[in-house]
Amino acid sequence: MLRLNQLSLTELRGDLYGGLTAAVIALPLALAFGVASGMGPVAGLYGAICVGFFAALFGGTNAQISGPTGPMTVVSASVFTQFAADPAIAFTVVMLAGGFQILFGCLKLGRYINLMPYPVISGFMTGVGCILIILQLEPLTGHIAAPTVVNAITALPSDLISINWPAFGIGLFAFLLCLLMPKPVAKKLPPALLALVLGSVAALLIDGIPTLGEVPVAMPDLQLPRIDFAQLNIMLLSALVLAALGSIDSLLTSLVADNLTRTFHDSDKELVGQGVGNLLAGFVGGLPGAGATIRTLGNINAGGRTPLSGIFHAVVLLVIVLGLGRVVAFVPHAALAGILLKVGTDVIDWRFIKRINRAPRVDAVLMVIVLLVTIFVDVITAVAVGVVFASLIFVKEMAEFQAQSIRAIVGEEGDESFSKSENEAYLKCNRCVAVLHLSGPMSFGAANEMMRRIALINPVKVLVIDLTHVPGVDGSAARTLEEIIQRALQADQQVFVAGIQFGVARLLSRMGVFDELRVTTRFATRLEALKAAAKAIGNTPSSK
Repeated sequence: MLRLNQLSLTELRGDLYGGLTAAVIALPLALAFGVASGMGPVAGLYGAICVGFFAALFGGTNAQISGPTGPMTVVSASVFTQFAADPAIAFTVVMLAGGFQILFGCLKLGRYINLMPYPVISGFMTGVGCILIILQLEPLTGHIAAPTVVNAITALPSDLISINWPAFGIGLFAFLLCLLMPKPVAKKLPPALLALVLGSVAALLIDGIPTLGEVPVAMPDLQLPRIDFAQLNIMLLSALVLAALGSIDSLLTSLVADNLTRTFHDSDKELVGQGVGNLLAGFVGGLPGAGATIRTLGNINAGGRTPLSGIFHAVVLLVIVLGLGRVVAFVPHAALAGILLKVGTDVIDWRFIKRINRAPRVDAVLMVIVLLVTIFVDVITAVAVGVVFASLIFVKEMAEFQAQSIRAIVGEEGDESFSKSENEAYLKCNRCVAVLHLSGPMSFGAANEMMRRIALINPVKVLVIDLTHVPGVDGSAARTLEEIIQRALQADQQVFVAGIQFGVARLLSRMGVFDELRVTTRFATRLEALKAAAKAIGNTPSSK
């Protein structure tokens, strides 16, 4: 599973611009996440460098930028607090999390994230875009960025009263430059990069504009793995939580990147790349990370298209850490805010929003729920709520669809689905035979309907269960079929099973459904079962 990505120079200009833009966006975030985790800004920087470099080198999403993220930082902070007395154990947990992610990739668990319903992806993307816009309003007005959406909204009225007009002007200029620059020009000179350069020049000439400031310079302290067997259960559990969170966070960003670049990522390979990055991040004393949506969007919007952009982003951060921190010290927060405002407007799913009144009501409600939970709670919770809600809707719809394919046939006349020979055989049964006809895959959603249809049938001598058109059943449907058979036998009815396919027969046999039936009660076709039923009640149909 561990395979180097093939690096191409076909998109070199866009990758360089995209990587540089992503690095400038990542720099203040990595510093802030490092401080928030309790391990210091350098830990955030080396986490961004390690995860960003190795996830790009070994991962499966071409334009993805990886590094410390909000959800990962929150969990990391609790891990570092828990093992504050021995930081080596905390960083060992980070290494173990990376190992778990590599295992997830080898077990091919990443593909299940691709089953995300589109309304969930749309709500997630639009929510991320709204968060991005809201969080940039404070730096746009010349104030310190708020840590959460609620804080940003609460502080906005006072910020507007004491607005820093020079900073606001720089931010507005950066936003308009990114918004209005003609596409032919933007391909050769990314507007985000130009906005950063011009904004930095303005910050040098005008006093009172908040800038990034000097970046701390330090070499990493290597952390050797250390396991405390008395706390091994806690270490493994914390590592598993980090690995699961990082995997979900990364693959959601991969879906966003696919949507913007019209490409398809390799989920399992991406998990392996993220695992390698986190494993080495723990070794150098860095924060764990994941695919970062904001940085990835900044990279794509600036022209990044291949893994080279992620590698270049990590190299730029490394160069900054090793001595060029003064170069970015004059980048104003307002210029970054203007760039990210444009990124935020781009990531909002305007196409779905424009058509939301024509979309199925369930899809519209699902999208809005995921959007609101993303903004006011967090991304992981939003996706979990969305997937659960979508799954319940799907189960309900499938149950209704399966219910339509369940028919209880009893009476003097046969059924329109019967052939001429089957109708003739059925008519000879003199209303003493009922046929339970099932069609399509049968799951737990159809179990209750099967029981209801059987309960409506008047007592008969023979029950024929027709499984001719059933390609598969799950455990719940198998259990219901067993109960139907048992009830019929207890009522002194004979039970014949017709047309059962090999896969269904194997599952039902393994679950013991046929334990109370003789082998002679299973027939290859419905016609054979009907003839046997007619014979069982004393009427032998003429052979055809």
